[in-house]
Amino acid sequence: MLNTSDTKLLKQKGISLQEIEQQIDNFKKGFPFLSIKKSASIDDGILKLETTEIEKYSSYYEQEKEKIAILKFVPASGAASRMFKKLFEFIDQYNDSPEAYERFTSDKSFQSMYYFFKHLDSFAFYGDLKKTGKNDQEVEEKLLKKQFIDILSILLYADGLNYGNLPKGLLKFHSYGKNNRTPVEEHLSEAGLYANSLGIAKLHFTVSPEFMDGFQNHILEILPFFEEKYKVKYQIEFSVQKSKTDTIAVDLNNQAFRDSSDNLVFRPGGHGALIENLNELDADLIFVKNIDNVVPDKLKSDTVTYKKALAGVLLHYQQQSFNYLNQLESTCSDSLLIEIEEFLQTKLFSTLPESYADFDRKAKSSFLFSKLNRPIRVCGMVKNEGEPGGGPFWAQNTDGSQSLQIVESSQINLTNPNFQEMLAASTHFNPVDLVCGIKNYFGEKFDLTQFVDPNTGFITEKSLNGKTLKAMELPGLWNGAMANWNTIFVEVPISTFNPVKTVNDLLREQHQ
Repeated sequence: MLNTSDTKLLKQKGISLQEIEQQIDNFKKGFPFLSIKKSASIDDGILKLETTEIEKYSSYYEQEKEKIAILKFVPASGAASRMFKKLFEFIDQYNDSPEAYERFTSDKSFQSMYYFFKHLDSFAFYGDLKKTGKNDQEVEEKLLKKQFIDILSILLYADGLNYGNLPKGLLKFHSYGKNNRTPVEEHLSEAGLYANSLGIAKLHFTVSPEFMDGFQNHILEILPFFEEKYKVKYQIEFSVQKSKTDTIAVDLNNQAFRDSSDNLVFRPGGHGALIENLNELDADLIFVKNIDNVVPDKLKSDTVTYKKALAGVLLHYQQQSFNYLNQLESTCSDSLLIEIEEFLQTKLFSTLPESYADFDRKAKSSFLFSKLNRPIRVCGMVKNEGEPGGGPFWAQNTDGSQSLQIVESSQINLTNPNFQEMLAASTHFNPVDLVCGIKNYFGEKFDLTQFVDPNTGFITEKSLNGKTLKAMELPGLWNGAMANWNTIFVEVPISTFNPVKTVNDLLREQHQ
């Protein structure tokens, strides 16, 4: 039962009572597992481009890019606190006892605290860390005196660099002499290299409200350098995750969860909520890439090459789709239908339902039209080397057809041995490397919210003030939120995937 305060809160967030009721019903029923048929692989759902094809599609993109509006979309909302989880734990657990120091030195693995301090001067933020002291030698002196907690406090807390409370996008990641770069700067660099048209590079960052000023001030400071370096004008936009995409929390009995002040508790809907942000953008081609997946200039070659190739693949097959849609408006000859059926199955990797054979010519034309007239995405897939990420699968659709989907393990019924085998057999995963086409063959924007599969959300358990609650995340941006897009998977090299999940990842060769 909602009270006056609840009603006011819902109105403030832009969430209807019907949406709340639907969310609570989802908690009660749960979300169905996805019906996967097999993992996608090379020559069975994943394209492996030969050198000549990479050159062909890259050239096609270069040829077409001055005719279209291009945008780089960067999800950058998250705080960096998880990057420093081990550091915070060390502060809580370490004391100056000989036993603690012995434990500290006993683990010298790459992700260890010993390795962190051993290579402290290799971090791009080391220069800034030194500047926070009374003199440039203070941090080095503390290191010699084994004053580890003091050093971490300077790095993580507000009276120092405050890295424990900043977003990843504003941390120093890479060393360039005196001008070390943040991920934001690396994304500007990438945009200057491949995501620009007619001398303009457009970027859109999704950020948390509390970090908006920090991002905007940082951009103002760095923009002149990059505009001069790449001879482009940057147009930078920001947006925040919409409060209407927050989801209600419930208790273990699926009743609305309330805090100590008896207010309803809402939680962010996960990255799937960003489909609303993406839906408000106006561009012909959109590159999507996470904030932390960046490398220094000296290692950007593969990224630039394959980004252009992926874009070329998208423009090529999108144009073929547009041509077929125009033809279907005036004719539906048997020969045209056969040609489109072949294109749909072999190029857009969508099978026909068994019932299709019984359709008359008009029904076949209508079915093919609906399949082609959708947003399109080309997704880079890297070989699976044990990293977490959504895997490429063939999945069953409600209309009886099958299509390619990026599937998270939480969407798979792992109690089923067959599905376990499919997951184990998966050879690739998606590192959030997408190129998207969001306009139809008239050049009008699709309403992207109409292509979401609402049954692909998931439920997790969290806690608040010592009480367990159930939280619901919306269908993931590149999972269920794009489930009904036309999808093409292309293998890209592992060198294009360089995420920073922990601070020690910055010590990897590709970030040095």
